[in-house]
Amino acid sequence: MKKFSEYKNLNLTETAKNVAEFWKENETFKKSVEIREGQPEFVFYEGPPSANGMPGIHHVMARAIKDIFCRFQTQNGKQVFRKAGWDTHGLPVELGVEKELGITKEDIGNKNSANYISIEDYNNKCREVVMRYTDVWNDMTDKIGYWVDMENPYVTYKPKYMESVWWLLKQIYDKGLIYKGYTIQPYSPKAGTGLSSHEVNQPGAYRDVTDTTVVAQFKTLPETLPSFLQGFGDVHFLAWTTTPWTLPSNTALTVGPKIDYVLVKTFNQYTFEPINIVLAKPLVGKQFGKKFAEGTEEDFNNYTSENKTIPYKILAEFKGADLVGIKYEQLLDYATPYQNPENAFRVIAGDFVTTEDGTGIVHTAPTFGADDAKVAKEASPEVPPMLVLDDNGNPVPLVDLQGRFLSVINDETYGFANEYVKAEYLNDEEKATEFNIQKENLKSIIADLKAYLSVDERIALKLRKENKAFKVEKYVHSYPHSWRTDEPLLYYPLDSWFIKVTDVKDRMFDLNETINWKPKSTGEGRFGNWLKNANDWNLSRSRYWGIPLPIWRTEDKKEEVLIGSVEELYNEIEKSIEAGFQKENPFKGFEIGNMSEENYEKVDLHKNIVDQITLVSASGKPMNRESDLIDVWFDSGAMPYAQLHYPFENKEQVDSNKAFPADFIAEGVDQTRGWFYTLHTIATTVFDSVAYKNVVSNGLVLDKNGQKMSKRLGNAVDPFTTLEKYGPDATRWYMISNANPWENLKFDIEGIEEVRRKFFGTLYNTYSFFTLYANVDGFNYSEKEVENRPEIDRWILSELNLLIKEVKAFYEDYEPTRVARAISTFVNDNLSNWYVRLCRRRFWKGDYSDDKISAYQTLYTCLETVAKLSAPIAPFFMDQLYQDLNAVTGKDTNESIHLTDFPVADESLIDQDLVEKTHLAQQITSMVFSLRKKENVKVRQPLQKVLIPVLDKKTEEQILAVSELIKQEVNVKELQLINAEEASHLIVKQIKPNFKTLGARLGKDMKTVAGAISNFTAEQIAELEKAGKAEVSGYEITIEDVEISTKDIPGWTVASEGKTTVALDLHITEELKSEGIAREFINRIQNLRKENNFDLTDKIEIKLEDETPFKKEIINNEAHISEEVLCNKIEFVNSLPNFNEIDIDEVNFKVNINKL
Repeated sequence: MKKFSEYKNLNLTETAKNVAEFWKENETFKKSVEIREGQPEFVFYEGPPSANGMPGIHHVMARAIKDIFCRFQTQNGKQVFRKAGWDTHGLPVELGVEKELGITKEDIGNKNSANYISIEDYNNKCREVVMRYTDVWNDMTDKIGYWVDMENPYVTYKPKYMESVWWLLKQIYDKGLIYKGYTIQPYSPKAGTGLSSHEVNQPGAYRDVTDTTVVAQFKTLPETLPSFLQGFGDVHFLAWTTTPWTLPSNTALTVGPKIDYVLVKTFNQYTFEPINIVLAKPLVGKQFGKKFAEGTEEDFNNYTSENKTIPYKILAEFKGADLVGIKYEQLLDYATPYQNPENAFRVIAGDFVTTEDGTGIVHTAPTFGADDAKVAKEASPEVPPMLVLDDNGNPVPLVDLQGRFLSVINDETYGFANEYVKAEYLNDEEKATEFNIQKENLKSIIADLKAYLSVDERIALKLRKENKAFKVEKYVHSYPHSWRTDEPLLYYPLDSWFIKVTDVKDRMFDLNETINWKPKSTGEGRFGNWLKNANDWNLSRSRYWGIPLPIWRTEDKKEEVLIGSVEELYNEIEKSIEAGFQKENPFKGFEIGNMSEENYEKVDLHKNIVDQITLVSASGKPMNRESDLIDVWFDSGAMPYAQLHYPFENKEQVDSNKAFPADFIAEGVDQTRGWFYTLHTIATTVFDSVAYKNVVSNGLVLDKNGQKMSKRLGNAVDPFTTLEKYGPDATRWYMISNANPWENLKFDIEGIEEVRRKFFGTLYNTYSFFTLYANVDGFNYSEKEVENRPEIDRWILSELNLLIKEVKAFYEDYEPTRVARAISTFVNDNLSNWYVRLCRRRFWKGDYSDDKISAYQTLYTCLETVAKLSAPIAPFFMDQLYQDLNAVTGKDTNESIHLTDFPVADESLIDQDLVEKTHLAQQITSMVFSLRKKENVKVRQPLQKVLIPVLDKKTEEQILAVSELIKQEVNVKELQLINAEEASHLIVKQIKPNFKTLGARLGKDMKTVAGAISNFTAEQIAELEKAGKAEVSGYEITIEDVEISTKDIPGWTVASEGKTTVALDLHITEELKSEGIAREFINRIQNLRKENNFDLTDKIEIKLEDETPFKKEIINNEAHISEEVLCNKIEFVNSLPNFNEIDIDEVNFKVNINKL
């Protein structure tokens, strides 16, 4: 007869390896999809990772979440296709290649560069590098049991994928939602490209930095001052900036027309010269801090540089509108605008000016600020930006695309020319070189310079020396950084292509309202608020490895075409060849309409190819491609369609909603500014639809102290080491059960060990217990179902079917943490700690009767069902458990648990009253055990009595029904129920308010209600316990709003929990003490049986010495002891040559046991 597999120990790693091999040999994943053919689809999208970097522990979490719901829906009867994907373009790849080759962006395609590399060679290198770690990613995916089709992944650099992207762009273009604009954009000098607003708002992009700030003094031209500012001498306008490097590009000062401004007389704190300055009245207190004090004429007359305080005095007050048109001397006159310089360096008005910080006067550099550019353009006459002509006659800003000043910004003392404007752009070697130059140039100002000074620090120093700085200080503020290169961004004038998101953002917001976000707060808050204020999407990227923007334009920019397919491009090339502009077709041999992979291998749509293609316009002019690539986030946002090569293939899959929109996606919370956003934008603009119906937004995986993991900090966790040591099941279960997926997880290796021990260890021990006895009795579930099962069997089956309902609802609501916790509670508290413990005797005693068969059938059903419920989270262990059970019984025809159907609750087996009274028994048992622990009374020591007050008839009946069970469990002789009146004389209760639950609700009335609760009488407390609620000072108070405790009675110990109170009699008679010692003795003998590897049915004899300290107690309880340990004879002898030493209550004595 076939026996259930037995194991020496729990080895989750080995189990996972064996099951993974089984899946591979039997193509289980493939079968799980095939067996659901014809069933409704559950559409899942895989957010594509980039394989040019190694996976981390957070990827285990992310992939586990995706896998859980796909496995559940498969068990739930759905057909779930899961296509893997690789994100292969963009900055991460390019920056990695540049680092590997030791080049910069300027070397690519630049034949004059010493490190020249052609665009073709560069792109080939990117293509090679991007898939470098594919095997590692695939290995991790296999090891964690994430089922996804890795044999046929979508790859974003493949021509079919790129063609679908072009088609999507054409749809958006044809709707008039793509345009080109010259605007101020966030720009990464290190990456050499502009970025979109959603990239700049990635989590962690805005960081607190400490910058040198300057309140600069702009000297006005006296002849332009209005009469109310005449007669005071020189007048300076104060303007504050956190980016002093932009001051050479200043062309205007902006005031708020309705703001009140003042003229203030004072002294400059660096040069001690008298000055008259203008600033906003509300900010006088902020600018004139500790060093300053309002002064009299005498204070001004007596002021010297030795004085500790500087006097100031307000001379006049006026509105901002009165200052418009005043001109001032250029602050740093290194260059002037190439156009209309006469309209620069004047005061203009702007509604964006506030008095929250600074001076209420905004330093305006239209080349480096979006608000600046707007207000300058709106001024009349228009204020020119600081643009100068380069060697080719093209207007350029004073800072180049590498983030360096032009050579025209040259200062003999302070430097600046060709220097990076941000210190963060220099490496240590470059800083050292610059420091040596500064040390020499600045020695007349700083005799012994100690460290490198940034451009900002030197501009501040120059302004201080020249009486042009009112205040210089360090300031902590939030500043945007590149999400890929980590360096601070610049805001820079760029010619870029945009998607007009502002035209569709209202529709995007409305569609988002229909999406089920987990958590809801992310969808409504972080994502919803972002959509409300969405800006146009900067699509342009000045890079080389990516999908080219398929727009060709004539030189005069009057004619353009956006190509939407290879067929269209092929035909346009043929037209161009006929017109004499294009020599040959690079896609010659490509067959239009042939969708085979071999045919598409003849096509490459990357920059090095398409930039060589000249098309012909409708009027017969040559058209060249716009040089930009598109934002790589568009690549990933296009995956629902591009993975299917839509609409060129699989058109019906999308159009009939078989593969679109997704039922479920999941990625990190940062994707609200990435993949979640671009999926939603493309779906809305092209299909007027959501791209996904349910989304789980994962939190971060932090170290156990809540710090972000990084190699630099040395707190990163290697996923492969973790999986090898603890196995994927324990790792997945820990990560899912520890915190909701959308909360940050404090990852602690010890937590995995605890899960392995407490959950998997308990389940393994339960299975081992089952197999131990089932194999002895030959149980194989061949008997018919036992109909009249004992109450405890009916109870655990009630709990099991309630669990099925609960767990299924949690899975369907995308609540995996609640799933794991509910199953853990069932396994630990109900199945192991209650059912198996109370039923042990049924398994190892007696004949193979209906009672024993019922116990086997019940425990088997529980184990099998728990395996099926848990399989989505712990796929390896649960499949092994299922296979081990099913191999003997053959109850299920499926070879793997992942091919089975999800359990369906049997309502007829749910007995709610039985569940309630058993819960009551469990609660009372737990409370008594707590009291024993508190009073240091061992569980094996019998006690005489437990008192339980009952508040209603139903509770009384339920406790009476389980009273024998309770007495047996807590080891007491009597259980006495008393009514509320009897209890009031015996048990004194205390009550106090629960401030945590009441505080948020009551506000200012908290004190009154709390006082009334504290003064409750015994009768009021009893009534509250009985009814569950009471009215206090006009508020309804529930049992959760209070904490009720009990005072101990002499000789008793008392505890309360909710409505339940128990009182335990602590008095131990000699008879009780004797029985307690007997129970301890039984325990020691049972341990010796195990140590000697006796079989369960082996009979024994026991020998003890005559002077054994507990002889009397053992003799008095001999019958009970003999029955429990299967002993035929207990004998006392003079001495024991062979013995084991045991102890009871720290008293040692000798014993010998022999198998008969």
